[in-house]
Amino acid sequence: MTGPGVHTLEVPAGAALQRVDRYVADVTGLSRSHVQKLISAGNLTADGLPLKANAVIGPGAALRLVVPEPEPLDLAPAPEIPVRVVHEDADLLIVDKPAGLVVHPAPGHAGGTLVNALLAHAGPSGFGGIAGVQRPGIVHRLDRDTSGLLMVARTDAAQHSLMAQLKARRIKKTYLALVLGEVAAEVGRIEAPIGRDPKHRTRMAVVPDGRPATTGYRVRERFVGWTLLELDLVTGRTHQIRVHLLAIGHPVAGDPVYGTGTSRRGPRPGPAGAPLERLFLHAWRLQLTSPSDGRLIRAEAPLPGELERVLVGLRAGATDLGGPEGRR
Repeated sequence: MTGPGVHTLEVPAGAALQRVDRYVADVTGLSRSHVQKLISAGNLTADGLPLKANAVIGPGAALRLVVPEPEPLDLAPAPEIPVRVVHEDADLLIVDKPAGLVVHPAPGHAGGTLVNALLAHAGPSGFGGIAGVQRPGIVHRLDRDTSGLLMVARTDAAQHSLMAQLKARRIKKTYLALVLGEVAAEVGRIEAPIGRDPKHRTRMAVVPDGRPATTGYRVRERFVGWTLLELDLVTGRTHQIRVHLLAIGHPVAGDPVYGTGTSRRGPRPGPAGAPLERLFLHAWRLQLTSPSDGRLIRAEAPLPGELERVLVGLRAGATDLGGPEGRR
């Protein structure tokens, strides 16, 4: 990882001709977008002359790169928002996000987000600089109504590594979801392209010209009228799990956008259970490679209490029914 300061880079003998922004990103560990910003600011020179991002360089080229100190993020920390950290090291945090918490500030929602909470948790020096700014590196996102595990990079190099792992599909993300109906197959795979719903532009749908999307699933537990699934998110399209499960006739319980009637309301609370008051979708398990030393990192977040109590009610209801048509 190339930190703040002045760095001299020399292209080794035998190297192929390539764009200078790509070369600098590869040898420094900085993201390509950050390198391009540095180049635009005149911070990359050869023989005293500033280079353009698309300049082609070859063996023997000597470069001078100036990396400024990261700028502080103009965002208020939120110490009142608790952060449950599942894994923490010099490269990244893995946190267990509660349902209802927005991940990142946006127009009309500048505060009260996970990023605000992370700034309070880690302190002013807790993030080494993402694209030149001291901020948490949000590598992927969870919908506001989804709970569970989220990776947060602490450095530009860590974010670069995690993004590359995501692109190569080397990070395994497994979710838990309660769905309407009794899913027939114990194990399955949904391959259907996802894009904007042509009739409802704020929603996503399976459409012929959408982006390729793949979701694997396994039945974890069966109930009368409902199924608890483990889902592997192979690709990462917007609302992918919710859209794919709707497409096969098993919408996620408690979904206010894609559910209707019974699926939106969720199961009736059993004798010892509780009503479902949120989307029953939880990012349960993550498996990835450490950006620094290549070791395998596994993290897991148990179902939140409000979802586990729904299952308790379903199990109690199945026991009351008894016989082969109860819990299976």
